[in-house]
Amino acid sequence: MRSVSPEVAMPPRLPLSPLGRTAVIAVGKGAAEMMRVAQARADGRALEGLVVTRPGHVPTGCGWPNVEIIEAGHPYPNEDSIRAARAALSMAGSLEAGDRLIVLLSGGGSALLAAPAPGVTLADKQTVTRALLQSGATIEEINRVRKHLSQIKGGRLAVAAEHAAVTTWLISDVPGDDPSFVSSGPTVADASSLEMAREIVERYAIPVPASVAAALADPANETPTADSLGLAGADTLVIARARDALAAAGGLAARMGYQVTDLGDQLQAEARHLGASHAALSRRLGRDGARRAIVSGGEATVTVTNQAGRGGRNLEYCLGLAMALDGAPGVWALACDTDGIDGTEEAAGAIVTPTTLERARGAGLDPARHLAENNAYLFFAALGDLVVTGPTLTNVNDFRAILIDGG
Repeated sequence: MRSVSPEVAMPPRLPLSPLGRTAVIAVGKGAAEMMRVAQARADGRALEGLVVTRPGHVPTGCGWPNVEIIEAGHPYPNEDSIRAARAALSMAGSLEAGDRLIVLLSGGGSALLAAPAPGVTLADKQTVTRALLQSGATIEEINRVRKHLSQIKGGRLAVAAEHAAVTTWLISDVPGDDPSFVSSGPTVADASSLEMAREIVERYAIPVPASVAAALADPANETPTADSLGLAGADTLVIARARDALAAAGGLAARMGYQVTDLGDQLQAEARHLGASHAALSRRLGRDGARRAIVSGGEATVTVTNQAGRGGRNLEYCLGLAMALDGAPGVWALACDTDGIDGTEEAAGAIVTPTTLERARGAGLDPARHLAENNAYLFFAALGDLVVTGPTLTNVNDFRAILIDGG
């Protein structure tokens, strides 16, 4: 993941205000590392600011004068998420003409910053977030809804900065790398609408509290237009994306003698179905006996039918892949979330080997049942095939690799 780390990806110089204040707000799973790099590249100036990240994502030794660190809720917002959003809005609102706000974004900010729309409680927001994440909706669809239930997302943090110059650097974890969807775009103009949000809720049959239905019907919750004060003239730069990680992995595989098939970084199918389709592709490409590597990125989806299940999209991909491969010789695979956390489990993902199903049978495991019950985590944990990295302090979405060592 070094190719998409803040150390490698962040520009060498920060756009510091020459006369006024420069405030830095870093939000996401890579926030602490992005702040560390920013402080090191600030031309000797001690930056004031805010770091908002997931618990366990602040490396030992991180801490700076005049920088508040808040560990907030993820993947579901909590009271600390509300405290973090208030702190960010207060800092942005304290800036004046001649000042600069630098926002460093990585994935996870949609939950980490929570300022529910008027009339919507934290419990309401948690209920809707959980239902959206378990519905099979894409991340873009999920974030379209979240933006319209918020007082900070969808460009509203930039609007709070008013006359200050706003610069956003972001590590993209969304397919297509649209900045407005990374952490729900707190400083980026939003092209979606309340009508779109309502249609998504209806399409996925999301049960919403009355307060949420009312908020999605209230024109006051439409996101600010691109020419709004604070958004107009804001500078946004995507500094790292899944494409960069795929290019680095593909280059490494090629140097090791593999013929590389790169499927791109925008795959968004149901995880288990994507795994099955990649198994079919592996069988087809493996017929000529050549050594091949298949790499892909994007964000698969999972439709949760068992609320007590333990898994994640990469784990379900791996189980779907293993079942479809059915012990095909010479095929090995890995699928992980690049932040080190797949779903809500403390594992990045899993590996698949030619002996996965054989070992499962020996252990009395039923792969079809585990997949049907959204229990892929328990399946791979029992085999000892989980990939556990701990926080990587970056996040460019899913990474999948299949190696075919031909006969």
